[in-house]
Amino acid sequence: MAKAARPTIALYARIAALAGATAVSFAAGSALAETKTFNTKTGPVAVESIAGDLAQPWAVDVLPGGGYIVTELGGNLRTVVDGKVSEPIEGVPKVAVMGQGGLLDVALSRDFETSRRLFLSHAVGENGAYGTAIVSARLSDDGSRLEDVKEIFRMNKLTDKGQHFGSRLAVAEDGSLFFSIGDRGERNRAQDMRDHAGAVLHINADGSIPANNPYADGKNGLPELWSKGHRNIQGMAIDPADQRLVTVEHGARGGDEVNYPQAGKNYGWPVITYGKDYSGAEIGEGTTKPGYEQPVFYWDPSIAPGGMVVYRGDMFPEWKGDLLVAALKYELLSRLDRDDAGAITAEERMLDGEYGRIRDVAVAADGSVLLVTDAEDGQLLRLTRPISE
Repeated sequence: MAKAARPTIALYARIAALAGATAVSFAAGSALAETKTFNTKTGPVAVESIAGDLAQPWAVDVLPGGGYIVTELGGNLRTVVDGKVSEPIEGVPKVAVMGQGGLLDVALSRDFETSRRLFLSHAVGENGAYGTAIVSARLSDDGSRLEDVKEIFRMNKLTDKGQHFGSRLAVAEDGSLFFSIGDRGERNRAQDMRDHAGAVLHINADGSIPANNPYADGKNGLPELWSKGHRNIQGMAIDPADQRLVTVEHGARGGDEVNYPQAGKNYGWPVITYGKDYSGAEIGEGTTKPGYEQPVFYWDPSIAPGGMVVYRGDMFPEWKGDLLVAALKYELLSRLDRDDAGAITAEERMLDGEYGRIRDVAVAADGSVLLVTDAEDGQLLRLTRPISE
């Protein structure tokens, strides 16, 4: 059940969690074109599958002028235009497919329409040890290949562990890049200021260090670090309204968190957490401790969150400012209602169990919502307003 860092929010969340979305479905032609309508607290939403046969899609971004770009965990990058899935795009750097690692996130640069520059996060391997890297590349004019591929970041300490690579990307208004790396299954690394693991990191588009980073001089931490104490962030976005960074991370058994990471702050893992170990044992020193930040919101039990967006589209004006969070374990889309100050006041769970594990969420230019499902035969889904009869 969803919980927040304050008792009043927890009460709202308990009420919302009881209000599951009721589905009314109808077929519209082929299985791929099937559309379902779901009743939600703010009115009906229609869900259609616009592409299928994607092999464990991990991320989706929206291309200018229509179309989408999708990563597949196994290492393929594809475009989807008019419902047609492309052949794998050539030139993707070598990807290490190991445990939870593979080809992970994709994000377009702010000037993509002119530069066609994009960023990818992926797992890399060296001598049986693995970690997370970030590359910059240009998508060719015909969309068939990557050009001018450059690795702009590689984490400093690799391990043979197969979990918690992160790794979401968010491009800031100035073109710089925020991204996450999990604790790599070695929890104490999240408190090591000389380790990239368990962190939000911030670099310029060319891999250089922004002057406003909290440890830019390297004296008290690695220059790339923005915040520490994160277990495994797989949802990250920058709110278009105020440029605030928002993240969602996996807890252990409970303790999934929403945070607003600030420069130089420590978000507690594994010293403080609202979750327990999978064995049921306690982790760390409790839920609070001076010097460590509290989450804006947390879930217990865990929903296993994936990607996340701050909704600022026009199609669902009643969702403006809310967070939309993909969930793997509970196979749903969580809508977190926020007030003007950013406090989370309630949760609504949508599409509960209808489409399997939901890995990522994005918003198109028209305000429709895009989802990808985490399966060997994954789908790209689109949420819209139902057409009035």
